[in-house]
Amino acid sequence: MPETRIPKSEKAVAKRARIIEKGFELMCEKGFYKTTTPDIAKAADVSTGIIYQYFKDKREIFMEGLKYFANSVLFPMMDILDASSANPAKIDLNDIEKILDRIITLTVQSHRMTQKAHEELEMMAHADEEIAEVFNSSELAMTKKIVAFLESNNIILENPIEKIHIIYGLIENYCHETVYHHHEGLNNEVMRSEIIVIIKSILQDSLPK
Repeated sequence: MPETRIPKSEKAVAKRARIIEKGFELMCEKGFYKTTTPDIAKAADVSTGIIYQYFKDKREIFMEGLKYFANSVLFPMMDILDASSANPAKIDLNDIEKILDRIITLTVQSHRMTQKAHEELEMMAHADEEIAEVFNSSELAMTKKIVAFLESNNIILENPIEKIHIIYGLIENYCHETVYHHHEGLNNEVMRSEIIVIIKSILQDSLPK
């Protein structure tokens, strides 16, 4: 098989991006192992030969799509934090509560819009170290950005990476319960309120006076 090439023209770059987008969507919807390269070619409206000009195999398409998905979909809270950067003197518990509520809402929406993708990716991450590493790296990068956001607003936490990781885990657990699990006897609104209380308690002692 000939070596893959890096697209240079605007048209070729767009074509490669379309293959990644459509291929990744299809593999998440249909399942990685059930999707063939001809399936991806059809979804992207290109020939199978064109795909092999840019990619060694469908796994390479999947990994490229995963990197984009992890950065732009799995961790939507960064957009909120960027938009919420405020004067440090105005950051207080009420602001934190509003920000947390928006983060939880957006994260739940993200899980609902991409439910099949989440399910497929979680299954593959358990079986594939490289896929798991993409998740772990993206989560760590997000955690560091959140720490930087807090510090820029004079919110200095002791053991910040660990505490933000705990906070993220609480939000993810809530999203999974709301979107996937639906355990009988659990009140989602009560869980949401309790999560916000817990997160505020973690941050409270570190807020600027």
